[in-house]
Amino acid sequence: MITKKKDIVRFLLKCILIPAAAVLVIYALNKPYKKIDAEKYQDILKFEMVGREYCEIHIGNLGSSHGAYDFSYGQIMEQRGLICFNFANTSQTYNYDYAILKEFGENMETDSVLFVPVSYFSFNNEVVNAKEAEAMSIRYYHFLSPDNIPGYDPYVDIITNRLPILSAGEDILKLFPNLNPVLTAHAADTGDDVEEFARRARERYSRHFDNKEEYFMPERIEELYDIIQYCQDHRITPVLITTPFSRYYRELISQDFLQEFQDTVMKIAADTGVNYYDYSHDGRFYDNLDYFSDSDHLNEDGARYFTDILWNEVGELQRYQK
Repeated sequence: MITKKKDIVRFLLKCILIPAAAVLVIYALNKPYKKIDAEKYQDILKFEMVGREYCEIHIGNLGSSHGAYDFSYGQIMEQRGLICFNFANTSQTYNYDYAILKEFGENMETDSVLFVPVSYFSFNNEVVNAKEAEAMSIRYYHFLSPDNIPGYDPYVDIITNRLPILSAGEDILKLFPNLNPVLTAHAADTGDDVEEFARRARERYSRHFDNKEEYFMPERIEELYDIIQYCQDHRITPVLITTPFSRYYRELISQDFLQEFQDTVMKIAADTGVNYYDYSHDGRFYDNLDYFSDSDHLNEDGARYFTDILWNEVGELQRYQK
């Protein structure tokens, strides 16, 4: 009888001590892993400055990678003393544009200008699968409040901001350098610029158009209307814009798609009274590879040149030139 009681006690102790030990190990690994995890989100640290260094913003933009890479406000800020901010992130869809606007829109000055990029994939999703979409969505848990995060999930919040070690996957090996496999990077085989740009253009086209069931999702169109409505309700001037593409990318797009895209954007512009500027085949960029980092993204020189063009050509910015 006594032996039986001891066995029960030992069993109960195991039930308590083993989970307790596991929790202690998780917490011990979680602290150093947080620093490793933070390195993946360097591109969103800029949002920590909104409301501090960046308040009463005069000019800004939303958008996915075309917004993130194609606007460069340094010259306007330095020479004109205006406050400008780029709210864009790679693969960012309109529902997250809208969420960011609700979170930080109060930092836009009255009668400020907000560029809203309209890319060929804007009414669909740039991400190619559910796993990539989930990975992209996690970053918003780092800087948006729960009320503004689309499809907010408390569990995702916990493993993102409290216990990222629980979702570390293979990254956990970074805690143990001796176990972390060494990966050797090999440079891509490149020919001349034209051949390389044409190859990249086909890759980008495939990402944006292949295996997509619907190019013009009603919910994405509605979200763009919501963004415009928010701006108009808060005395922000929205401007729809399509950024420059190289001809190696744009020539792959079918005329049927271009017509439907144009019809969709022009209808939204007409319904809301918002101006639309289309630089997708602008001659100053179209054949000039010196301004592109790949087939549909500008490099630093191209972004500065493009932003300078906007300063001189977009009527909504004229108010700042008096």
